[in-house]
Amino acid sequence: MLSATGFTRPSLADVFESSFRSLTGDPNPLALPAVDRAVVVVVDGLGVSVLAERAGHARTLAGAMTKSSVALSGFSTTTATGLTTLTTGTHPGEHGMVGYTALDPENDRVVQLLTGWDDRLDPFTWQRSRTVFERATDAGIPSFAVALERFRGTGFTNAVLRGADFQGGGSIADRVDRVRRILDRNDHALVYVYAAELDHAAHNHGRDSAKWVRALEAVDAAVTSLAESLGLGEGMLVTADHGSLDVPREAHVLFDTAPGLLDGIRHIAGEPRALQLHLEPDASDEIRARIVERWRASEGDRAWVLTRAEALEQGLFGPSVHPLVEPRIGDIIIAARKRIAYYDSRADPQPRSMIGQHGSLTEEETRVPLLRFGAFARAR
Repeated sequence: MLSATGFTRPSLADVFESSFRSLTGDPNPLALPAVDRAVVVVVDGLGVSVLAERAGHARTLAGAMTKSSVALSGFSTTTATGLTTLTTGTHPGEHGMVGYTALDPENDRVVQLLTGWDDRLDPFTWQRSRTVFERATDAGIPSFAVALERFRGTGFTNAVLRGADFQGGGSIADRVDRVRRILDRNDHALVYVYAAELDHAAHNHGRDSAKWVRALEAVDAAVTSLAESLGLGEGMLVTADHGSLDVPREAHVLFDTAPGLLDGIRHIAGEPRALQLHLEPDASDEIRARIVERWRASEGDRAWVLTRAEALEQGLFGPSVHPLVEPRIGDIIIAARKRIAYYDSRADPQPRSMIGQHGSLTEEETRVPLLRFGAFARAR
């Protein structure tokens, strides 16, 4: 039985969509009340489980948690996928950002969807869905994206934040100050603010590190400041694109050293906790079945091993998958159940220094906070 995949409500697809509709007065999946200005704060990598564990370091965030303050991030639980689901209100099978890395079928290559954009990969078309920012513009509502200045104009920003007035900031406190100025200057506004610090600290130092705790405290202080400033017509949601867990180096699985696991594999995409394996296009049905069974025999006790057809049938990439998106999804998906990560020992060893990991379907990775403040909290 697979863990919850995030395509039942509430999911990340509902969060920004509902905030937009709260500004237009239309019914919305989260039943948010009508407001004049709406803010969504995205804390990259903040799962429900670790917030509960570190509640003493995040009193405002943890204090807003209730049993129903949970959203499901979907698959794969990675930033490229999660943020696109959030800002488009659609699922990966529609928007096409199916993993940290994904197959570019037209060019027969694997591309990295955060930083790997080039002249053969157009962010304005490869990410297929209109953003909520673009729809807000159509409705006459100013929309803003507040993030680190270095993200301005990147391929990923053009794919995911297009339509927003991008506002660059330094520290998370600086970004929150910028949000407050935006709210003060606009009668109506939809604002997205992104905090990358927690995820970076987790990758480099782990969730149990002092640097991760300090990053959490800084985010909590910034959220506290903004929450306390909200007026009667202002609502704020705080969520995350995915959770995370720490994977020690001794739990790395070097799949290239196992006999036969790479036979017939043309491309390896996804990320260490959620491999997407693409077979040679001329592989027969018999060869394909043999490779799947080989992976199940080797990894079935510590990972979900699914064919693409099985993944689509179970709704892993959403309730529908567009024909242009389907070939981007691996023929075989290896999603870790245990606290492990998959690596190819022949590849660049630098990524193996990463401690905090995500991508798979465990509750630590899929369950993210959905916290309400201001007018959104008062209406409950």
